[in-house]
Amino acid sequence: MRRPVAPKAPPEPERAFSLFGAQIVAEPLAPGLYVVATPIGNLGDITIRALLTLASADAILAEDTRVSRRLLDEYAIKRPLIAYHEHNAREAEPKLLAMLASGRSLALISDAGTPLVSDPGHGLVSAALGDGIPVVPVPGASAVIAALSAAGLPSESFLFSGFLPNKGAARRARLNALAALDATLVFYEAPHRLAECLSDLAAELGPRRAVVARELTKTFEEFRRGTLSELADQFAGEPQPKGEIVILVGPPVLTPRAAPDVVDEEIVRALETLSVKDAAAAVAARHALPRRDVYARALSIKRARGR
Repeated sequence: MRRPVAPKAPPEPERAFSLFGAQIVAEPLAPGLYVVATPIGNLGDITIRALLTLASADAILAEDTRVSRRLLDEYAIKRPLIAYHEHNAREAEPKLLAMLASGRSLALISDAGTPLVSDPGHGLVSAALGDGIPVVPVPGASAVIAALSAAGLPSESFLFSGFLPNKGAARRARLNALAALDATLVFYEAPHRLAECLSDLAAELGPRRAVVARELTKTFEEFRRGTLSELADQFAGEPQPKGEIVILVGPPVLTPRAAPDVVDEEIVRALETLSVKDAAAAVAARHALPRRDVYARALSIKRARGR
């Protein structure tokens, strides 16, 4: 009687990628977690190092394996894909950490751009570092940097604040907290909230220069430039736009001194959601007024209103 023969293990996918018709073989990676930036639209915006890393890793952690498969197929990369996203992170992370602890190399990617920038991955990176596992950045495309580089706004100092709150009151409170910063502000926004968001930006931040960047690196890439109020009016009167959107707002601008009653009205409104200190900072920044003077006025108004 013959002994049953154990089935052969399937061959390991080749560690290689294709570029301009040539196949490039990649060496296995050193153990660790590799945070790899991928294109934000145009598949040509990937680095050689990213291709080598993806082709070399023991496995690739993808936010949506269907989206990532299109990128990997474009470059004939055949490494194993593992789903890792915000909905399965708690369950997946212990298994991934065990793989890393055993000496495996894992490449972390998101659907587009640089992982962890308004994308999942912080929990895994933090836990890996806590376990003494090397975490290696493989930089590349980022919608934030792409938009900033072509916006025409000051870029020496900027703050990326991700997505603003969905609700109007919370969004306005967040904007008031950012109003005093002497920096270009950068936000992501969904198409169906763009007009409402621009309206709040205009109301809370005043007559600042701004840019709406849409569909970056794609066929219908668009930059709209103007003041916040101009852009708010434009998008309020148009059909809902499509695609990924980045909003950039220039730093506070010097404006003519507002009348005292106008300043008081703005202080009253700011105090509805902010502390005296933060309300004073926001109004002072908007009108280029001494913060100490506005703080004293805000404190007086708060006491008079009995709050």
